[in-house]
Amino acid sequence: MPIPDDFAARLLPILDDLATTYGTPFHVYDARGIVATHRELVAAFGDAGHKQYFAVKALPNPAVLKLLLAEGSGLDCASATELTLAARVGATGDDVVFTSNNTHVPEYRQALDAGAVVTFDDRSFLDRADELPATVAFRMSPHGSAAGSGLMGDTAHSKFGVPVAELAASYREAARRGATRFGLHGMTCANELSAERAARAATDVFATGAQLAEAGIELDYVNIGGGLGIRYRPEDVAIDLADWAAAVVAARDRHFPDRAPRILTELGRIVTGPHGVLVSRVINRCRKGREVVGLDASMSALMRPALYGAYHHISLPFVGGRPESPFDVVGGLCENMDKFALDRALPDPRPGDLALIHDTGAHGQAMGFTYNGRLRPAELLLTEAGEVVEIRRAETFDDYTATVCWEPAPVLTAGVAR
Repeated sequence: MPIPDDFAARLLPILDDLATTYGTPFHVYDARGIVATHRELVAAFGDAGHKQYFAVKALPNPAVLKLLLAEGSGLDCASATELTLAARVGATGDDVVFTSNNTHVPEYRQALDAGAVVTFDDRSFLDRADELPATVAFRMSPHGSAAGSGLMGDTAHSKFGVPVAELAASYREAARRGATRFGLHGMTCANELSAERAARAATDVFATGAQLAEAGIELDYVNIGGGLGIRYRPEDVAIDLADWAAAVVAARDRHFPDRAPRILTELGRIVTGPHGVLVSRVINRCRKGREVVGLDASMSALMRPALYGAYHHISLPFVGGRPESPFDVVGGLCENMDKFALDRALPDPRPGDLALIHDTGAHGQAMGFTYNGRLRPAELLLTEAGEVVEIRRAETFDDYTATVCWEPAPVLTAGVAR
């Protein structure tokens, strides 16, 4: 979807000069929009007992994380690196939730030492953990009428969570080992634009929590994860946060009429996604059975279209009056999947034109890679005051080879490990 009007009104008047002086490609994010969306989310829950934890995986940049922490957001981490990043930006204790999968013991210990709110993704890890936090939460495996999505896969083959039939026994084992408080985590949708379906997914989690309560397991909180979508396509209709939150709170209160657990969310995409664009420049135009437009950005800067077949809106902001026709928009990787769009109607792109790929504020730079030596671009931030600041420089050859041992060092000599 085209970037929000306020973002466009503040960015486009300076974009040509910015791109000319700084160089393309780069991602640029709107601080004002990110903060406004977080505030809208918090306001939607009012005084219902809710806390939002931004999913670090969506946009793991310290400047953005600090912005959200200052607004009262927590951080949702899924790896040791994300835990370290959270600590570096000042998130401590229960300002961090650790919701990982296929967890390694050292990263669990790091989360435990940090005082994070820990979610156990499988029963086997509970058995391997030599020490438990006071509060233990399990992630339930996806199930229910709203479970499953194109991005998460089908529920029958999900790698996430504890089967519902095993949850009660898992909590009892945690209590036997000293846990005194309990939470439940469940997330069954991704990029969901239907408030009704997203609320139904949360209702499935509350219903499971109510069953646990009947079995004698009192929940301090229910974490309904993330999964809310954004308007990638122009015809998409944005989810109404107020309607969704009201339905979630109503479902919580319906299943827990006497003692309502707190509601936790781990939303990422909806908070930052619409507030970022990848700024690129057309460098090539050719015909290979189809009309092809080549950009100076590649899927190393945005891999969602290649990985999921995902749609991202593309515009040429300073082109007017040219006739539109269909084009394939591609990058420069030696990989045929390096395509941002197929048969996309655009106004006659020409070398030198600026091209914007929209909605890259989540899962854009974060999913980047360096195949073929195509390095990841810079990240810039448009501040509330209208200043553009660099929050991550573009990668260089030295970054690309930073871990290379130019003089190979032995790790096994004469049968003896170093």
